[in-house]
Amino acid sequence: MRDSTASVISHAMDDDERVAVLLADISTDRYARAAGRHPHRVINVGIREQLLVSAAGGLALTGMRPVVHTFSSFLVERPFEQLKLDLGHQGVGAVVVGIGGSYDVSAAGRTHMAPGDVALLDTLPGWTVHVPGHAEEADAHVLSALASDERVYVRLSSRGNAASHSWGPNLVTVREGSAHSAGVVVAVGPMLDRVLTATRELDVTVLYTSTVRPFDRAGLNRAVAAAGTADVLVVEPYLAGTSAHEIAAALRDHPHRQLGLGVSRDMELRRYGTPEEHDTAHGLDVEGIATAAGTFFRR
Repeated sequence: MRDSTASVISHAMDDDERVAVLLADISTDRYARAAGRHPHRVINVGIREQLLVSAAGGLALTGMRPVVHTFSSFLVERPFEQLKLDLGHQGVGAVVVGIGGSYDVSAAGRTHMAPGDVALLDTLPGWTVHVPGHAEEADAHVLSALASDERVYVRLSSRGNAASHSWGPNLVTVREGSAHSAGVVVAVGPMLDRVLTATRELDVTVLYTSTVRPFDRAGLNRAVAAAGTADVLVVEPYLAGTSAHEIAAALRDHPHRQLGLGVSRDMELRRYGTPEEHDTAHGLDVEGIATAAGTFFRR
C-alpha cells in the first residue's frame, strides 16, 4: 500500500498544483521523482513531526491540499495537539497518511507501534478515517481525499486481504447468514480474510468496511434486523473496542450484545517479535478470532 499510494499521490501532483507532500525523513525515496518535478511542493521538515502537521495547517490556510506522511506513531500520537489545533481548530483539512499500523514494524520497538491511533483521532470531531484492506482500496481512498478539503486519515498496512472488497463509505455484506443466524460480524480493513476463515463454521453475517469514521450505523441496523440475533462482533486491527460506542449508538433502540476484538488494552508486549507473533498474543490470528467468535455466538 505504501508504494502504491506514493505513486498515486506523485501523479496527482502533476495534475493538481494544490497538492503538496510533507515528509519527516520517512519515505523520501518514494517521493524523490515527484520532488524533482515539483521541488517546492515536496517538503521534508526532518524529524520534526509537530512542525510537519503545523506546516500542513499553514499550507491548507493558503488554499493548498497538503498530504502529511510518516509512521502513525509519529503522525497521530506525537503531534496530536497539532492535529487538534492546527488542523481541527483552524477548520482546515489535510490528507494524513500513516504507515506502521499497530505493529507492522514491531521489530523497531514500541516507538514505532501505534495501536491507539484511531481511538485517539476518534476524540476529535470532523475526521474521516479509512483503514484499507487492499492497495486498490488505499489508492481509491487517497484519490477521493485529494479531491476534497476534509480532514482525512488513511491508515495503511503492510498486510491485507487477498482481494479488494470495497472502498465506499458503507458496510458491505461479504457473507450472508440465515434469517436464524447467530448474529453479525464486522471486519475492518486487513482483518477480513482472517475473519472469513475463523467464522466459516458459524451461521453469521460477515460485513466489511474500510471506512470506520463516519461509521455506517444504518447499514449495521439493516444487517442486524435481517439476522436472527442482535449480537455483534467487531474485529479491528487497532485497540479493542475502539468502535464500541458506534455499535451502541447504532443499536441504541434494540436490545443487543457486542464484543470488540483488537489489540489488547490491558497489556504492553515488550518482547517485540514479529507482527504475526503480536497477532497471536492479542488473539487476532485465525485461531484466536475463531475461539472468541465461537464463545460469543454459541453462548
